Amino acid sequence: MFRSIPRVYANIKISITANNLLSRNLILRGNFFRSISYSSRNNNGRYSRIRTNIIEKRELMFNNICKRNLTESPDLEVEVQSKPISVSVTPTKVIINWPDDQTSKFHNVWLRDHCKCDKCFHKVTKQRLVDTFKIPEDLESTSVFPEPNGIKIEWSDGHTSYFRWTWLRRHSYDPQFVDTEPFLHKKTLWNARIKDHPPTVKYEDVMGSKEGLSNWLLNIDQYGFCFVDGVPPKVRETEELAKRISFIRETHYGGFWDFTPNLEHGDTAYTSLALKAHTDNTYFTDPSGLQMFHLIEFNGTGGSSLLVDGFWAARRLKMTFPEAHRTLSTIRIPAHSAGDHGILIEPTPNAYPILNYDPLTNELYQIRYNNDDRSTLNHLTSNEVEAFYDALRKWNNILIDKENEYWVNLEPGRVLIFNNWRILHGRAEFTGHRRLIGAYLNWDDYRSKLKTSHLSSKEIDEMI
Repeated sequence: MFRSIPRVYANIKISITANNLLSRNLILRGNFFRSISYSSRNNNGRYSRIRTNIIEKRELMFNNICKRNLTESPDLEVEVQSKPISVSVTPTKVIINWPDDQTSKFHNVWLRDHCKCDKCFHKVTKQRLVDTFKIPEDLESTSVFPEPNGIKIEWSDGHTSYFRWTWLRRHSYDPQFVDTEPFLHKKTLWNARIKDHPPTVKYEDVMGSKEGLSNWLLNIDQYGFCFVDGVPPKVRETEELAKRISFIRETHYGGFWDFTPNLEHGDTAYTSLALKAHTDNTYFTDPSGLQMFHLIEFNGTGGSSLLVDGFWAARRLKMTFPEAHRTLSTIRIPAHSAGDHGILIEPTPNAYPILNYDPLTNELYQIRYNNDDRSTLNHLTSNEVEAFYDALRKWNNILIDKENEYWVNLEPGRVLIFNNWRILHGRAEFTGHRRLIGAYLNWDDYRSKLKTSHLSSKEIDEMI
């Protein structure tokens, strides 16, 4: 049985992407719209705000308002003022009807379990204090009070909770809304033509300001790699640059590494041989997220570095050979590292697909591919063996297509950092002395720095 609650006018922000505007043809209906403002980010990362007044309009199509800025503004933050939100309740749920005609349904137990009051949530540690197992199974809402910025709910167990509209909108699960982070651009996939305008930042900007650091992190997120120019060709300064993001990851290769082709470790990277496009650490359960290279000494020939956008290659494979794409997204491939004495590293569980998709969003998030580190394929059926080798050939043909290969000569003073979960890298054979320094960084630590460099404490609270 429903109980209706009087409607309340509230000011909330709904973040949506330009692509969603075009694909969903989003329509906001009703004559209750008084004004709409939206902010768009230009190429310099700054926001400009435009206000459009609406008087007695029955429906408004955002496409018409925002069309002129869609190409420059991949993300739009839309603020609709004086908008009514209606709330109704059942014995087990609280139902919120949003002004854009969307409806969110929240279970009572879920709301009570996610209460953010001081008794239920520690404001400093950001950890829950509520005892989930003491929440009554027959919990009901006894009173509901919508307010301009949120909703207060009194429960049958005597507790009172308060939730901000923005928090409820972000964390709606029935239905789930697209979780957009307004400071992030949509991923830019690329091929060999990226050589004309590779993403590049200056060392003094990254080290000298929060804005410079943020721009660097955003480039890595958007393109999968970024150059840093003007870095002193020394170990200490390069290591400090890496630590601008996070601590350096220790592996069986050490921490911050400094190597020449001397086979110090049992890996072909420590030779002068050519390396085909690959990602590192396929033998780890959690491969390193970022990898940094700085060539500080070179006296010889060859040795050009190769970059391939794995997300672009995966899209090409899916478009041209969907069955091969399905094979590489489902068949698990074992890997190992055993070149050093006393080392046998294998992932747990034993194998992962080459192409890994988020089961919730169906978005590609990780490439795990190094044909040299692949272990024995003794777990496949007869049909899977044939399908795998056919798919692998098609994948390889895309990777070695000259249209997809970005070759670049590294040099002292120019650091390359890239997303090891997305960008495949390689190297041409070389002669002479070549000294490369660099480091691995964890994926989660990079993502943490990316978010905290753009979000306020209040915005972080909205996310958790």
